[in-house]
Amino acid sequence: MSFFSGVPFFTLMTLLLLPALFLGLRGKAIGPYGLFASLVMILTVLAGTPLQLAWLGAYLLWESLLVFLYIPLRQKKGPVPWHYALALFLSLIPLLLMKWSEVTTLSLFSFLGLSYLTFRVAQIIIETYDGVISSLSLPAFWAFLLFFPTFSAGPIDRSRRFEEDFRRRYTREEYLTLLGDGLEQLLIGLVYKFVLSPLAFRLLSLCQPKGGLLLALAYGWCYGIYMFFDFAGYSRMAVGCAYILGVRTPGNFHLPFLSRDMKDFWNRWHITLSHWFRDYLFSRFLMGGIKGKWFKSRLSGACWAFLLNMLVMGAWHGLTLYYLLYGLYHGVLLAATEVYQKKCSFYKKYRNCTWYGLLSWFVTLNLVMVGFLIFSGALFT
Repeated sequence: MSFFSGVPFFTLMTLLLLPALFLGLRGKAIGPYGLFASLVMILTVLAGTPLQLAWLGAYLLWESLLVFLYIPLRQKKGPVPWHYALALFLSLIPLLLMKWSEVTTLSLFSFLGLSYLTFRVAQIIIETYDGVISSLSLPAFWAFLLFFPTFSAGPIDRSRRFEEDFRRRYTREEYLTLLGDGLEQLLIGLVYKFVLSPLAFRLLSLCQPKGGLLLALAYGWCYGIYMFFDFAGYSRMAVGCAYILGVRTPGNFHLPFLSRDMKDFWNRWHITLSHWFRDYLFSRFLMGGIKGKWFKSRLSGACWAFLLNMLVMGAWHGLTLYYLLYGLYHGVLLAATEVYQKKCSFYKKYRNCTWYGLLSWFVTLNLVMVGFLIFSGALFT
């Protein structure tokens, strides 16, 4: 069984959502039940892989110990940089071991959803250091990490927003609205994932990425469309399921193929991932560089921040060459976009013209599809 795929999963999901629906319509708290439902679902999905269950148990113990030692330490000692750096590094160790396993013959540490759980733990540690988080209950922490709609592939929620919904009691009218929105998201996700995504995959199978420039670009287009319907469908189903469990998980896609430039694209594509990197890597690296006077100007700092941000994002997808090149490619495009928009008089003069908007959209869309061609790895096999 796998998440959001196959009759067994959807049957169990339906059975687990029915009590949540009953609680929501009665105005009762759904959060504690959501933790129970998540444990049932994860144990069922991973039942055939006991080693993954063992790694998950070890991960929960490790990260719980780390977070609940660091929060009181931060409150007692204040924002000590080396405490923070150590806690953050220790939280990343399981993910680093998994990534190392990808390039060696050793299987050091790996289970479904590890990378997405690591984002959530790192966010808690970072915001604890910032003084934004001062307390956290163990049930809320586990519910946040194990929430089954977003467990394996996001969207990536934020702990404070999640905890508000975890503790919230909806009125009957509020829950009916949330339920309606959730069912709509589920239905759209089902159509994306099981109707449109397979159609795009059939088109993909007809393309030859090494048959010349036009065929390679056609492959990139088909792969990009396939990726959108497959992942956006998964994300919509996850959001819809989360709504029924009383959690307003943020969406992951907003008309990405209507983007007018590369920065606009990353505000529309895999939104929770790109915003996580923006808030916790890009912005912090840039502000640290400005304070430390690492760069000649804020613009050059932004360019280096884009390159670092996207290279790390590429490495997060995997340490294979094409993922790293994909990250570097988007880093260069984002840096170039930043320079162009800040320095080019042509852009400033015509950016509000309709013809310029259409041209910018067309160029952006094709650059995005070239990126998908790189991401697919088809050129490297």
